[in-house]
Amino acid sequence: MKPIYIDYLNALDIDALAMTDAEIIGAVEAGLVAQGSGRTVIEPRVHLEPDPSFHGHFNVLRGYVAPLDAAGVKIVGDYVDNYLHGLPSEFGILNLFDPRTGTPRAILDATVITDMRTGAVTAIGAKHLAKKSSKVLGHIGARGTAYWNVRLLDHLFDFDEIRIHSRRPESRDGFAAKLAADLGKPVMAMADWKTCVEGADIVVEASRLPEPQPLLKTEWIKRGALVVPYGTMSAVELSLTDIMQKIVVDDWGQCKGGKFGSLRAHVETGRLSEATLHAELGQIAAGLKPGRQSDGETILFWHRGLSLSDIALGMAMLVKAGENGIGQRLRFA
Repeated sequence: MKPIYIDYLNALDIDALAMTDAEIIGAVEAGLVAQGSGRTVIEPRVHLEPDPSFHGHFNVLRGYVAPLDAAGVKIVGDYVDNYLHGLPSEFGILNLFDPRTGTPRAILDATVITDMRTGAVTAIGAKHLAKKSSKVLGHIGARGTAYWNVRLLDHLFDFDEIRIHSRRPESRDGFAAKLAADLGKPVMAMADWKTCVEGADIVVEASRLPEPQPLLKTEWIKRGALVVPYGTMSAVELSLTDIMQKIVVDDWGQCKGGKFGSLRAHVETGRLSEATLHAELGQIAAGLKPGRQSDGETILFWHRGLSLSDIALGMAMLVKAGENGIGQRLRFA
């Protein structure tokens, strides 16, 4: 047997890649188009909860993207109390394989990949589902994925007004300051949910609640808005889906079941079903189903997170790393 090597990109390597906003969005959208075109295999994520007292769990995501000739498995821990230890809430590892032989190809730090691809899916959802004239963003949450939500959305829409809110004042103030510096425009830290989201053109809910609590009120959502809730625990009222002309998800297979998710109660009560679902985002990205068709449509996009997005972005990073001599090669066998 010939020697087998795997590529390894750690967090410092990925930072050195300096992936542009356009590169991130382009890679992730290519994965969505492949999904919508039926050229992928995705299995619903599974969870490992070691001990409820730890206030966290692991997500295991698996998928195959035929146009990229790659299969992958990502394991990511999600621990809500990590800030008490000076740690990010999520740590992840992405493993990429040759889908024909199972040979390991690469190991990548997936912590920032998770943040980037989540923000990219939010942005691509808005690209297809928000009004082109959207100028006000209301964003709940300041965890790692929140930064890339706001940054990549602003890349596409160049907002006139960005409002953010999170539970802890030091968190939201620091988040607003970082965004303002990086985006070169004012970002307002709001003291409560209502002032953050009421009347916004695009509303993103990425809160971190210990248990479901309907903090995002349906009455605050203006006609024609796009609402993107994806918190692990639901923060929305059951009535939220009643005002929507379209409901879109990233993958119905993983949205229709499981323990977690912002619209879990809506699925369980029949408010969201195959009958009420408009499309998966990949079908819209591939041109098989329409996105927004009028400014008057109020639309909801719920994404759980796709292994396909991790794989697509990871492969794009490997290509750029190879072109720029970044990363390490490890002897495997």
